[in-house]
Amino acid sequence: MNRTQGKYTFSMIKPDAVQANHIGAILSMIEKAGFSIDAITMLQLTPIVAEHFYAVHSDRPFYKALCAFIASAPVVAMVLQKENAVADLRKLMGATNPGEAAEGTIRKIFATSIDYNAIHGSDSDETAALESSFFFPGRDLLVKKISTI
Repeated sequence: MNRTQGKYTFSMIKPDAVQANHIGAILSMIEKAGFSIDAITMLQLTPIVAEHFYAVHSDRPFYKALCAFIASAPVVAMVLQKENAVADLRKLMGATNPGEAAEGTIRKIFATSIDYNAIHGSDSDETAALESSFFFPGRDLLVKKISTI
């Protein structure tokens, strides 16, 4: 394991939560859960940028609607730091469907539907590195292991 693996994740507060003025409350929950905000920016994605970000889902039926939604209003993109960052953030976010999310999770509190579920979080260390570098170029969170013979 490299020295950064497991310590960082990427998260994005989605347009529904931004428009509902939940940024501060969500950031507060994240910080109270022991995360440090390593990088943060608020921006509005163009439809083309949204399509690139969610390209992994391009063959899924929800892809076009997801891209349109993400480009519909500003988002807050951030790199978060904590031991076991990916797993801990996913637990804090709750299930994708807020109806199935545990009490006290971000999605249970702020999401209104499976489509408007307030927050995105990386699902692996590798995805966290890719998504972080998408929004914060030059931040190499995943150091490639070099094998020797």
